[in-house]
Amino acid sequence: MPPQVREFRLENGLKVLIQEVHTAPLASVWCWYRVGSRDEGPGVTGVSHWVEHMNFKGTTNIPRDQVKGIIEQFGGSWNGYTWVDQTTYLETATTEALDRMLFIEAERMDKCLYEPAECDSERTVIISELQGGENDPEQLLDMEVTATAFKVHPYRHPTIGWQSDLETMTREDLFGHYRRYYRPSNATLVIVGDVDTDDALARVQRQFGSIPGGPAPERRVTAEPVQQAERRVTLRKEGTTAYFKAAYHAPAFHDAAFFPLLVADAVLSGGAGLNIWSSGRVARPQRSARLYRALVDTGLASSVGGSLLPTAQPFLYSVQATVTEGQSLSAVEAAILTELDRVAREGITAAELEKAKAQLRACFVYDMDGVTDIAHQLGYFETIGSWQDVLTLGDRLAAVTEADVHAAAGTTFGPANRTIGWFEPAADACR
Repeated sequence: MPPQVREFRLENGLKVLIQEVHTAPLASVWCWYRVGSRDEGPGVTGVSHWVEHMNFKGTTNIPRDQVKGIIEQFGGSWNGYTWVDQTTYLETATTEALDRMLFIEAERMDKCLYEPAECDSERTVIISELQGGENDPEQLLDMEVTATAFKVHPYRHPTIGWQSDLETMTREDLFGHYRRYYRPSNATLVIVGDVDTDDALARVQRQFGSIPGGPAPERRVTAEPVQQAERRVTLRKEGTTAYFKAAYHAPAFHDAAFFPLLVADAVLSGGAGLNIWSSGRVARPQRSARLYRALVDTGLASSVGGSLLPTAQPFLYSVQATVTEGQSLSAVEAAILTELDRVAREGITAAELEKAKAQLRACFVYDMDGVTDIAHQLGYFETIGSWQDVLTLGDRLAAVTEADVHAAAGTTFGPANRTIGWFEPAADACR
């Protein structure tokens, strides 16, 4: 990515990032808020995600049934998501729609309605979504393993929330959360595309400049204590396939050990990028990766992979596998832990290091493939630190040594640092 991002700050506190990309007559607008499931406590888990849903339900000047159509009439796309550290909304369309995109996000920041009937209707939708996820063995196992791995840090809560909280939250809970976090000082607006920077900034000022400012809300989170012993979760429910998951407490993005562990994951599972928005678009180069050879090539598992995501505070490195019919969870677990332990004890080779770096460099290019992805990356990294971190990815990767990988794996892959999860089909439990 050419380093041509320009940063501005409106008087009300709104940070604005603009990058001109003139390869096509398109513009992508993302509005990011530093609020996610880590900002939720007892009784209101899932509130950030629910608020995200409500902010598509109409505003003072945009009727509910017109929110989608404003962008679609320009052939554009729109969406949003909530995760542990952030909530975001986006529109990508032809450049002539820029004013409309900015208008939508300005309305969303300050003028959402939260009609009581809409809140109650969305409660039913979200609970159904949660129950649907609980019927998916992989999602359910991930939820239970994460909640077991963390004792006190709010990363333990599923972003969608726990059902008991979803059943009891009120319209006032939702609207109060919206008013606390949806303010210019807690937001970053990102514009990337075929725009003129000065003109785009003037348009932003017209749409957002009158929104009242105020201080950004304080974010205080209890630190997770060091895990003292292995934890285990076994789910036995109706199903046809067995699943395995191992989760290890892992460094936050800004920790020096993050990139060495990312390289270790590339050796184990094949390189993966750091764009959670488009992470599934490019297949991982797995066939020569250690875990693939140990599990898929031997017939123990039909799929296996690792996951390390950039977060503001320490999260998890996880390895998950789908057990081949007729094979046992215990055999899959033994094979995975053997490979992780080998990296922890012996490290990786010089050839593996260079191959992993080459894969990851390519992934970082794919992560910035087009105006939508560029805008995503700038905004995402701003929510966990600074957008300028995007410019340092290559240098941080290049600096990783074999010794760094060995040290990070040795620290991370210890038995006391892991949580093991099994999903056993109840009709034919694997033992």
